Amino acid sequence: MKKEVIEVPVLSAAVRTLGVPLSLVTRAAGLVFVSGTPPLDIATGRLVKGDIETQTEASLKALKHCLEAAGISLDNVVMVRIYAVNSGFYNAINRVYARHFPENPPSRTFVPVASWPMEFDIEIECVATA
Repeated sequence: MKKEVIEVPVLSAAVRTLGVPLSLVTRAAGLVFVSGTPPLDIATGRLVKGDIETQTEASLKALKHCLEAAGISLDNVVMVRIYAVNSGFYNAINRVYARHFPENPPSRTFVPVASWPMEFDIEIECVATA
């Protein structure tokens, strides 16, 4: 089984600039894997600052952008993992998340984490059908 690394406009270059050794999107075995996606502006590749709802919206837009680069949509998502620096953000994240997955939401895990080496409060990853 071979894997295919998908180039994501703007965001793949932004990750390479940071020197982070990862591919944002990889396709293999009929699935698409999207790496943990912080709140990145899809036009500039820069981190979006703001409250947790602003950051969640930016993360989900970036996730959608990654999926679209692979030729699929949020409708293909079967599993999501949300990593947040504060479990108290849970309800605010859910409010934003529900707008992106209004019906038949995918399986999901919420994981509180200590911190990241960059200034953001949320990162979202997913697995989708190709």
